[in-house]
Amino acid sequence: MSDHHAIHAETYQMEAARWQAGRNTLAFVALASILACLAGYFLDAPRFFHSYLVAFAFTTFIGIGAFFFVMVQFLTGSAWSVTMRRIMENIMITIPVGLILFIPIVLGIKEIYPWTNPEVVAASESLRAKSAYLSENFFILRGVIYFALWSLWAVAIYRQSTKQDTEKSIQQMHVASRWSAPGLFLAVVVGSLASFDWLMSLMPTWYSTIFGLVTLAGGSLSFFSIVTLVCLGFRRAGILKDAITDEHYHDLGKWLFALTAFYTYVAFSQYMLIWYANIPEETEWYRHRMEGGWFAISIAMPFLRFLIPFFVLLCRAAKRSKTIIALIAVWSLVVEYIDLYWVVMPTYYKDGPQFHWLDLATLAATVSICGLVFWSRFQKHKMVPVGDLRLEQSLHFENA
Repeated sequence: MSDHHAIHAETYQMEAARWQAGRNTLAFVALASILACLAGYFLDAPRFFHSYLVAFAFTTFIGIGAFFFVMVQFLTGSAWSVTMRRIMENIMITIPVGLILFIPIVLGIKEIYPWTNPEVVAASESLRAKSAYLSENFFILRGVIYFALWSLWAVAIYRQSTKQDTEKSIQQMHVASRWSAPGLFLAVVVGSLASFDWLMSLMPTWYSTIFGLVTLAGGSLSFFSIVTLVCLGFRRAGILKDAITDEHYHDLGKWLFALTAFYTYVAFSQYMLIWYANIPEETEWYRHRMEGGWFAISIAMPFLRFLIPFFVLLCRAAKRSKTIIALIAVWSLVVEYIDLYWVVMPTYYKDGPQFHWLDLATLAATVSICGLVFWSRFQKHKMVPVGDLRLEQSLHFENA
């Protein structure tokens, strides 16, 4: 392969010029958006914190989705995904930066969460019963523990994968698998606890035992959407176009389809059980989202979240079309953000959505910071796990 190509076939190493161009773009977006966020904080602190929570949840649960699926690849001995796994691992390794992104949540805790107000707690018997759990210090401690556990596991698994690039031994696969089994527990159970803390406690008298799974399903769909778009972006730039084939894109299309269906299944399960039981403590969450301008989003969600992407991806030809899976990936990311906005914002704005430039600024900040961490790994390590013993199998993978 000639030198002007962005990647060398023998080494799977990104060229310095291409890497620096990507880093500079991300760094510029990160700097501009952080300055915009600072300005927004001084102009309207409550609105900044409200917008920031949506952006923080959006990026964090994508990282947890990556964490879950990387571990699934190791545990199942998956061969089809090997050529894309380093991209997935680089998304997973953004989890540790989440601890830094958690700092504004800590600083704005009184602006974000109603249970920090003593008057609100005093007026509710239910909140008084939960006051030991929903206390500021314990909330912050739990958040730090969540990120510490996820980061420890993610770094350990990532280290084994990159070590295998040089060792080319099966030993690293065994060690990564041993970390992955308890790691799935951390992703699902601790991820659910995090969603209860950060999102469900916005309405602290409401509860849903499946809420964590709904949130994690949305994060997982967003993760696969990003993997799809990164792979297609690389292909357009002439990178990894022989390593990630039409067969791999077909499987990414299958995952977008499957996770769309799974998200709908758990979200509808939550709604149906609450609707059927018709208990005031449970129905209040949906009732708030059936008022004012929120009603339109509530009615649109089944179409945006399920009917449109599901029927578009239903046939095999659509899942093999790079244009269609790119459009569905972008669609899924936009709808996931709208969904999180719909989860968070009715807490503060009862009458309907009040869109603000800080919504975009906070989203750009969290995404670009995580993007910098993601991109930095392409200079340090190979773009493909070259030491994985299943790499050759993945390069010649074909769908049944």
